[in-house]
Amino acid sequence: MAENQSAEERTEKPTPKRLREAREKGQVPRSRELNTLMVLLAAAGTLLLLGERMIEGFTGLMRHGFVLERQALLDPATLPARMAGSLVDGLLLMAPLLAVLVVVAALSPLALGGWTFSTKAVAFKLEKLDPVKGLGRIFSVKGLMELGKTLVKFLLVAAVSVLVLHSELAQLLSLDQESVREALAHAGSLCLWAFLLISAALVVVAAVDVPFQLWQHNKQLKMTLKEIKDEQKETEGSPELKGRIRAIQREMAQRRMMQEVPTADVVVTNPTHYAVALRYDREGDAAPRVVAKGTDLMAQQIRTIAEANGVSVVSAPPLARALHALVEIDQEIPAELYVAVAHVLAYVYQLDAARRAGRRPPPPPKDLPVPEEFRKPRDH
Repeated sequence: MAENQSAEERTEKPTPKRLREAREKGQVPRSRELNTLMVLLAAAGTLLLLGERMIEGFTGLMRHGFVLERQALLDPATLPARMAGSLVDGLLLMAPLLAVLVVVAALSPLALGGWTFSTKAVAFKLEKLDPVKGLGRIFSVKGLMELGKTLVKFLLVAAVSVLVLHSELAQLLSLDQESVREALAHAGSLCLWAFLLISAALVVVAAVDVPFQLWQHNKQLKMTLKEIKDEQKETEGSPELKGRIRAIQREMAQRRMMQEVPTADVVVTNPTHYAVALRYDREGDAAPRVVAKGTDLMAQQIRTIAEANGVSVVSAPPLARALHALVEIDQEIPAELYVAVAHVLAYVYQLDAARRAGRRPPPPPKDLPVPEEFRKPRDH
């Protein structure tokens, strides 16, 4: 019972496939606090840079809007046109701030989780209307964390606001000693700096929320050992299927190899345990090439095919073992074996010439010059 329970515990890190499927469903780590912080800071910075220009523009707009000629008051079509023009001018004055906010709001998700769009995330789900599940989400760890963040934000904003108000109290009280224009400009500057400081206070909330969202996302996507094994079977296939595929691949490779045996010039044998088929194309190959090799039953099949197709079979145990261990199929022989193979090929050519002329075949080569370190090579 305990073993089954522990096996179902989500203790394993999510696989790349699990993360990819979660992203396709729109499940990526998101921090609303980080997004809010970036938008507020962008708004505060833009207002500090362009605030004076915007205030001057709105001042001129209001001055122009409240000054009406007598003729304009008597014409019913004048007032709607003036209002429409003032609305357009106001939007143009706000355009830089709005553009910055739109860009920052669109790019801020890239800071955590990247940009993603999923139709599955916005699809209607009836289970979201279940009040029981809704209460469960409210009183879950995530819901309690959201409540805690709200309380922390309230306390931080309140504390920073009190500190800013206390530090700027003397300047606020001295505004009545300035002219109206200077007092308005000074008050606007104080408000903007207070807005920037209050926004910056949310850095503490974002610094806590970002690691929590990453931890929460990773926890939600954790997998059980059974899920990982099932995924491996789904993506890579079961061990039985993979073994069957490897067997088929070996069978196909052996079939292709056997088809090359009739094209060989010679088959070098052990004589019973090893067989290596060599082919040498004087125009296309720099050295003789191994086209087939095998041991025991496979070696017997190579010898049988070679004899049935008139390919010479030469017994040279040290050379056969060295070729089998050192050279892969469709590879050229190493330079250390050139001389030994040349002796074998020369014997094959002499043997073919004797057969065509009806002469006695020459004796097979003995004591081939195979280097000592290649006489007992270790199999790959």
